[in-house]
Amino acid sequence: MAAEANQTHRGCRNGTATLFGEHDRVMNLVRKIVKDAAVDVGVGERPEDLGEIHSPGVAAAIWRRQLSQEFQSWIDGISPEHLPSARVMLRPDAVRDTVTLLCESAGVPEDAQRELLINDVSVLAEIFSGLMGATFLRLRLDVINSDACRKFHLDSVTARLICTYRGPGTQYGISTEGNDPARVFSVATGAPIVLRGTLWPDPQCSGLMHRSPPVEGSGTTRLVLVLDPVDGPTEEIRF
Repeated sequence: MAAEANQTHRGCRNGTATLFGEHDRVMNLVRKIVKDAAVDVGVGERPEDLGEIHSPGVAAAIWRRQLSQEFQSWIDGISPEHLPSARVMLRPDAVRDTVTLLCESAGVPEDAQRELLINDVSVLAEIFSGLMGATFLRLRLDVINSDACRKFHLDSVTARLICTYRGPGTQYGISTEGNDPARVFSVATGAPIVLRGTLWPDPQCSGLMHRSPPVEGSGTTRLVLVLDPVDGPTEEIRF
């Protein structure tokens, strides 16, 4: 992530946004090309630093963290058919029980690491719902071994939280005139990112596009959590 910070990222230190290295020079050049668009990426070491998404000019915020090696080895070793997968609409306080049920249904081994996964998804749901003032969330746990969402895009949502628990993380970059980014960055496995969508209530649209990293044919299986804020339970639950 250090290379990213030197280009288009701004970090959070003790709740205060500070600029890394050549940020000013690079961003001034970028804004001449990408006019009237949010292109900054806030990078912080604490969960509350995801709140940078509400700062002017910020298109995405990353909580730069790394889950334990014990957890990573555990989840990487689970057979893909036993990874939890679902798309549900629910209140944030129902996430823990729902993810527990999903893990039981999928046959995820019952141990301390499974509890860590359940707890982490629940905590991220609580953080994100508070950040967005959401009464309901659309929660997805996707098991991916193909080139799903391989094209760079913006999501038709207010904002979206993505956290990759297994496999390579989300890729993103600055788009000019709707083209694919010339320089692509990757979010670390285990690090949540919040991205502005096309419905963000601000006239300054996002100039940052993202995609799922291509993995088809590599033998890689990803497990990805996606959270969207929604107004109410208007969709059916699908397991």
